[in-house]
Amino acid sequence: MQELKDKTALVTGASKGIGAATARELAGLGVNVILAARSAREIEAIAAEIRRAGGQAEAVPCDVSRYDDVAAAVARCQDVFGGLDILINNAGVIEPIARLADSDPETWSHAADINYKGVYHGLRAAIPVMLTQDADGPRHGNGGAIVNVSSGAATGVREGWSHYCSAKAAALLLTRSVHLEYGTQGIRVVGLSPGTVATEMQVLIRASGVNPVSQLDPSVHIPAAWPARAIAWLCTEDAAEFCGGDVSLKDEEIRRRVGLQ
Repeated sequence: MQELKDKTALVTGASKGIGAATARELAGLGVNVILAARSAREIEAIAAEIRRAGGQAEAVPCDVSRYDDVAAAVARCQDVFGGLDILINNAGVIEPIARLADSDPETWSHAADINYKGVYHGLRAAIPVMLTQDADGPRHGNGGAIVNVSSGAATGVREGWSHYCSAKAAALLLTRSVHLEYGTQGIRVVGLSPGTVATEMQVLIRASGVNPVSQLDPSVHIPAAWPARAIAWLCTEDAAEFCGGDVSLKDEEIRRRVGLQ
């Protein structure tokens, strides 16, 4: 993935799980990384770890449910690293886990703001920058790569996850919309459905006891490093054929191409 070296990436939800692993993976490939999340202390610790290892990283406190926060994170990419080549829309929450009639309207709506509107905010802030960057500068032409972290829940309903399933389905259509509108202008966008991953989210799902996913043996969950590696690969030209749709990390051929087998 040598082509990613010296690119600049914004990773949302970078304080833990897939986001943190992706920030580390990209930095290890020579990518300049802006880590964005609400947990300022946690993302600064990861950014400092990356810098100690010789990488380039900055932390930007950011609530993706607020457009101004996301726009400020994109602006930080421009100020510190001169532009933005890669957007990883990863921030997401699983709570509240409850049947729809038992759900709290305020927390349900806030979860949708993160899981759906947060993706829109990232796209809305990043795409204009990607389209207008100096073709003679370090970006080597206009355009960029966007990975929206998706889920099997985008196409398969799970009990107690009404906000999560509907938001992921909506985000999948945002992926398709961006591909339709900007695919011919150098914007490569794709979703990654990683399957079940050994993160804090799975701890919350298991504790809920709701739907079959909560009953899975923890040993079946893949490490966060796997989707992180897949996300990096999806940012390369080798994965261009998948633009406009979702890629499943359960697919054995995808795992082979990513280098996980």
